[in-house]
Amino acid sequence: MARNRTLACVFAHPDDDAYGAAGSVALHADDRDFRFVLIHATYGEQGEIRDGFPATRETLGAVRRDEDEAAWRAHGRVPDRHEWLGLPDGALAEVPFEEVVAAVAQILDEEDPAVVVTFGPDGIFGHPDHITIGAATDEAFARLRSDDRSGFQRLAHGAVPQSVFERWNRQRADLGLFTFDPTQTFHMRGVPDDQIRITVDCSQHASRIVAGLREHKSQLHVMSDDPTNTEQWERRVGREWYAVAWPETEGQAPMLTDLFEGLA
Repeated sequence: MARNRTLACVFAHPDDDAYGAAGSVALHADDRDFRFVLIHATYGEQGEIRDGFPATRETLGAVRRDEDEAAWRAHGRVPDRHEWLGLPDGALAEVPFEEVVAAVAQILDEEDPAVVVTFGPDGIFGHPDHITIGAATDEAFARLRSDDRSGFQRLAHGAVPQSVFERWNRQRADLGLFTFDPTQTFHMRGVPDDQIRITVDCSQHASRIVAGLREHKSQLHVMSDDPTNTEQWERRVGREWYAVAWPETEGQAPMLTDLFEGLA
């Protein structure tokens, strides 16, 4: 039986994916059996519109969708399948949970991915949309997982280790930048370091990750304190971290270095 190397990433907004898994995609971009499936819950139509940017509340969703697709072209590895669920930005928690689960499950069922990546309960920024789509994806994964399938071997949550979060916050304070308060919604927060089970070194592909990030022109003001500082941005994207929601791992299990490591 051919090995399953399909990766499905399920995120809330355009640009979540630009940070969330772009490095791991780059590492496997040229693998002959790698398949990349991307699911966005919303178009990001409620995002911020900075002064002077040519978008309105009515057009921002279309603008951000186009930016996301341009970002993957700039990155150099476009998704093999890219689905937009068109759910309401900023209000995912108000959509009946079963509807969100069903929308995600339909695509995952068709694709049978070996690895599914989404948000964990922290949502990285405590964003309700992140938390909702993560919970819905977890539920869809649990319903579809079966010994009769080659897929659904690993469910990973993108995360920031607590030690890294604290270091970044100290650096921000030293530079006179605002610091994140993890008790507040929309502020970055870390997860305990011992929950991190996968650390991916994607520094060799940092330039292509940043090339993708730069295409999210409408959101550059919220994505980086200084979008012109390429060196800083490339350092920031040199690692990706994941907690593993399934299967359960032993406390002393070695750190994995790739989303597919150890899979059949």
